[in-house]
Amino acid sequence: MKRHLPNALTCLNLLCGCLALTFIFQGELVTGAYFVGIAAVADFFDGLLARALRVSSPIGKDLDSLADMVSFGVVPGVIMTQLLGAWLSDPERFNTGNSLLTGLLFLPYIGFLITIFSALRLAKFNNDTRQTTSFIGLPTPACTLVVASLPLILAQDSFDLKNIILNPWLLIGLTVLLSGLLVAELPLFALKFKNLRWVGNRRRFIFVALALVLVLTLHAAGIPLAVLLYVLLSVPGRVRSRDGLEPNPGTPQ
Repeated sequence: MKRHLPNALTCLNLLCGCLALTFIFQGELVTGAYFVGIAAVADFFDGLLARALRVSSPIGKDLDSLADMVSFGVVPGVIMTQLLGAWLSDPERFNTGNSLLTGLLFLPYIGFLITIFSALRLAKFNNDTRQTTSFIGLPTPACTLVVASLPLILAQDSFDLKNIILNPWLLIGLTVLLSGLLVAELPLFALKFKNLRWVGNRRRFIFVALALVLVLTLHAAGIPLAVLLYVLLSVPGRVRSRDGLEPNPGTPQ
């Protein structure tokens, strides 16, 4: 029975991804973002539970990637297309006689670059032996949390901030940046605690503590900053075995 528990959490991840899509297509981006958060928690604990119970299987690995493709591949792409579409549908910005409108109708679909590069990221992860104890490139849940935080920030803050976040060039730039980070040869530590000792988990403890401070003080706006912090904490130290990371010989220096 215990060997099925991690897969049950993976299925919960998938279910939350499907529910997130349902609400997002109905225009309920905030509700969809909350389901993304639940999916991320389920995704974290399915691996943690599998390691604790010492159960693993090829089916579990494939199921995890398939669930992640929905929750952390399709969902962020759809959220980004909705945000870009919200800017385009503003009646004060365009009118039916605007000659630029026809060409801009395809602008929102740029958001699906995140979906495409998430698929590449997951395929690479499944076949890259360097990523057994650390990551090469931004994990798909981290990318998705950045995108899903945007509707939450819009729901909490002022109209001025809304104009900034819904700026199409900012959204397109963020899309390109996140897509590149997903497949970049960038070594990042994994949040896999083998024990609770300071030695070997130093960066993990520092990150968790600072990320909690950011989210508790800034709420949704702290999520992108926490992901940025995750990247910054990974880069200076490269990959050190004492922090629970293995050398990556193929990583550019």
